[in-house]
Amino acid sequence: MTNVRDFGAVGDGQVDDTKALRHAVDQGGGRLVLSRGTYRLTAPLEIDLDRFGPIALAGEGGTARLLMDGPGPAVRLVGSHDKSADPASFDPRVWRRQRLPTVSDLEIVGNHDQADGIELEGTMQATIAGVSIRRCRYGVHLVKRNRNVLLADSHIYEGRGPAIGVYFDGVNLHQAIITGCHISFCKHAGIKIVRSEIRNLQITGCDIEYNHDIANPDSADVWIDSREGTVREGTLASNTIQAKGSPRGANVRIEGPSRDDSAGAGFWAITGNILSDQQVNVWLRNCRGVTLTGNAIASAYERSILVEHCRDIVIGSNVLDHNPDYPGAIIDGIRVVRSAGVNLQNLILDGCRAGSPQEGGAIEVVDSSEVLILGCQVLDPEHRGIDVRNCTNTKVSECIVVDRRARPTMREPIRIVERTGQPGPIA
Repeated sequence: MTNVRDFGAVGDGQVDDTKALRHAVDQGGGRLVLSRGTYRLTAPLEIDLDRFGPIALAGEGGTARLLMDGPGPAVRLVGSHDKSADPASFDPRVWRRQRLPTVSDLEIVGNHDQADGIELEGTMQATIAGVSIRRCRYGVHLVKRNRNVLLADSHIYEGRGPAIGVYFDGVNLHQAIITGCHISFCKHAGIKIVRSEIRNLQITGCDIEYNHDIANPDSADVWIDSREGTVREGTLASNTIQAKGSPRGANVRIEGPSRDDSAGAGFWAITGNILSDQQVNVWLRNCRGVTLTGNAIASAYERSILVEHCRDIVIGSNVLDHNPDYPGAIIDGIRVVRSAGVNLQNLILDGCRAGSPQEGGAIEVVDSSEVLILGCQVLDPEHRGIDVRNCTNTKVSECIVVDRRARPTMREPIRIVERTGQPGPIA
């Protein structure tokens, strides 16, 4: 164990401790302890794992702070693993010198517009636990290639500018878990994936809230953007995810490239979450093989669930509702457009205002095929319970649609409009 003060670090928040901390990494014993204090950095503390060997950076129970007063990440962990997670593919040197780099029990605060928290590149079994990251552009930034990443029991809060809490940025990554974290008040996204090749991502037991920007379009609490790349085999389970209505905002947004098989994004299970208060609670575009079950979904200002150009989607046993004491121009409802192989079962939709006097309703399916709507309860819809237009091989069965209000406005419980010709383009 090495205390960084033994290498000249002052920790008073004023002195530049960059050189002293680098010296501690270079000459220390691998486990670096930052005792209570504020350690000011003006450049990244970059740790070459192959050079320095196994390393752990610990903040003595959260009493130490890194103040990043320059651009880039406060801590950058760089490894050389460029293979898969298959044990047979490993260079033995990676196991000896690079496995399990750990950052724990530490606060990181950005004090520069381009300051980031922790960056991972080429790592194997990188573990971040008990860390608080505030006022940073990117909280945890994953680039190039990583394997078996674990982010646990951490707080990523109040990002700087159009911030991203956890950013998968052009990374090739398999086996990552984000669990037990608070990720909040990052204006662009709480968790975002772009230009990446990712398999086996689990996001579970987290509070992911208020990652929105009412002044700018496009934000999401969880945003899986695989319009370039592919992101498949993921779980989003047992999280609380909510924000405030913002332009083109979503609690969960998953989108793939526009291609015939919709295979760029998908094979996701979204279950057991609380999703509320955004323009769209769940927005799926060009996805395949997504299961959305057992969620409580509320207070959407455009739609609760929006499915566009998708195939093989199961939406079952969810409640779409809002508490009566939550005011606002809430619309809610489900809209499916130009999709195929969609199963809507055992849903409760209460008080949806979706649609118009002319068309639309609490459940709206347009230009789609192979759609089953079964066993749903649509209560007090503003215009219609179920509206199906220009669809083929579609069945509506065993649903209850009723307007129980003293002054009902529902025009039709179920409307099916057939048109000549085939539906529009299917994903």
